[in-house]
This record gives sequence, C-alpha cells and structure tokens, in this order.
Amino acid sequence: MQRFQVTAKSGNYPILIGRGAWRELRSLGSCGYSSIFFLTEKGIWRHWGERFVRESALRDARTIFVPAGERSKSVAEMERVASKLARAGADRKSLLVLFGGGVIGDLGGFVASTYMRGIDCVQVPTTLLGQVDSSIGGKNAVNLAAGKNLVGTFYPPRMVLADPVVLSTLDPRNFRSGLYEVVKHAVLAGGPLLSLLDRHLDSLRPDNLRALDAILGSAAEVKVNVVNRDEREANLRQVLNLGHTFGHALEAATGYRRYSHGESVGWGLLAITVLAERLGYLEAGEAGRIRDLVWRVGPLPSVRDVSAGAIVKLLPHDKKSVAGEIHWVIPERVGKVRIVTGIPLAEAESAWRDVQTLKIPLLA
Repeated sequence: MQRFQVTAKSGNYPILIGRGAWRELRSLGSCGYSSIFFLTEKGIWRHWGERFVRESALRDARTIFVPAGERSKSVAEMERVASKLARAGADRKSLLVLFGGGVIGDLGGFVASTYMRGIDCVQVPTTLLGQVDSSIGGKNAVNLAAGKNLVGTFYPPRMVLADPVVLSTLDPRNFRSGLYEVVKHAVLAGGPLLSLLDRHLDSLRPDNLRALDAILGSAAEVKVNVVNRDEREANLRQVLNLGHTFGHALEAATGYRRYSHGESVGWGLLAITVLAERLGYLEAGEAGRIRDLVWRVGPLPSVRDVSAGAIVKLLPHDKKSVAGEIHWVIPERVGKVRIVTGIPLAEAESAWRDVQTLKIPLLA
C-alpha cells in the first residue's frame, strides 16, 4: 500500500493506493455520520458493488446511480442527485462516497461541495485516469454547452482510496484512456516516472496488476506534489493542464460523445507538441520522444473529420483563459514545460491541421 498526503489550506487528506485500500472506509464508522450514500454507475456497481460493500463494511449506505458518460457532468444531473439526497433525508452530517471514474468524482465532488453548503465526501476512483489524476486535488466541476468544467469548486475529499483490482474489468479503450494521463505526468516529471513508464508501457494491461503497481503510485505522486505546492491553480498547478487546452476543445466540439477525456488528452498532447515544435520551443528529438510515448499507448479514434475551425473557435473558452487570452502549457523538453500567452490562433489552427495528417495507429 502506498500512502501520500495532500496538505492544503482547505484541508489535509490522505491518498491510499494499493490492494485493500477500500478497507480504510471502516475507519469512518466512528465519525458520527447521520447517513451514508454511494454515488456510482450501474455498470461499475454490477461488477464491484458487492465486494466494495463487504470491504468497506458500509452495509447501511444507500446507493444513487448516475448514467454513464461525460454528459452526466451537467447542471441538470447535479440538481437531480442533490434532489435525491434531499428526498432521502441527507443532512449536514451525511457522507457521500464517490465510487466511479472521473465523471462520478467531478459530479459527486461538486454535489458534496454545495449540498447543505458542504458535506463530507470520499473519492474511490475506479478508472486508471481517476486513480492517477482526477480524484486528487479537490477540483470538482460540471460542463456547460460553452465548454468543459466551466462550473465547479475546489473542495477537498475526506480521503482518496484507489484499489487497482477494480481496473481489471476495464475495457481496453477505457484503460488506454487513463494511460494518456499517465503519459502526461511522465512528460511533466521526466526522471524516474519516465524511465518506469518507458520500461513498462508495452506490458501495461488491466489484468497485469504487478506492472500497474509500479506505475500508479509514481504517476499519482506527480499530481500530489504539484497540488501541495499550488492548491488552487494560482500558477504552478496550471502545468497539469498540459494537452488539455486542445483536448477540452476536441471534447466540446464533438458533444462529449465521441472521445473519452483521456483520448482527447492524447490528441491534445500530440497537438501541443506540434505547436511547440512549430514555434521553436521544442526540438525535434524531444517532440519525437513525446509522440512516441503517446503512440505506444495504442490506437486513438480518428480526428481527421473534426473541423479545425470548430477547435479554434472553442480554444478561447478554455477555463484557463483570462479575458480571452489562452494560457498555453508548452513543453520545452521532457520534464520541463512553461506557460505561454500571445500565441496566434492561426498557429494553433495550423498545428491542429498538421496533427490531423499524422500517420499514427487509429481505431477502426
């Protein structure tokens, strides 16, 4: 079991990663909660609900289900979940346990941060992306038609419990989606994580827990270290958005239906690498290293028919933009990025068109 600690002004909390992590929920039995609720999806619960209840020993908790998919990250779904809590008698001493991937974590964290002006929640991520990234840092949000994650809060969970055993039932595409975020962390951190990923990437599969154990903690630690130094994205934490400006635009341009978040980040990493190389921030050799990592994860769904004009139109709506000025996270080499403003949208459009012509493995 690997343990990390997030230390933040809004509250400190532990992160446990490893087999048996769910048992830590038993420690909350003496905390005097008036009621406990699980927020999850039916598919996840069908595979893992019985085991989760047994290991957590929270047998009296009630379960609220959310439809699977990014479209559940909406104001309407947030209202529906909050209304269910109210009808079930949830009060300020209730606990909300978020058992699912990034959608459950973001939506549920937002509900917890606003219901009764804030109730305790626990993040129990069940996807690779959730375990190394989205469950850590206390960022919660829902999407608007205008863009991704535009309505949200910073609200720390009581704890984060990540058991890799739950990854064994992920389908290959969902699993690869999480690996693109691991690649992002390796590009940011370089060093040991990059070496570890380079050594194990070709053997990472949902059923290979031994290889996963070596990666999960190291990837999660990258985010923990950044969050501990910059809780609310004042400066440093912006680097975690590497690949996300293009990625979020791709998700929004296709209605959050065609690409998973991780796949969008994969394309975003490729696009920002092309842009950085075009502008002279990134040498060809370093650009090749980043592209190689993304390609080794596996095939991506094609973007050849996604309008460059649609992508460019959405870029200024990124939540990191200020007065329409995009704050780009630009790689200078593996292990080093910088925040850059003032890049003409025409350059971004050209970079996207270049990415659309890359000869890479694509999903059939």
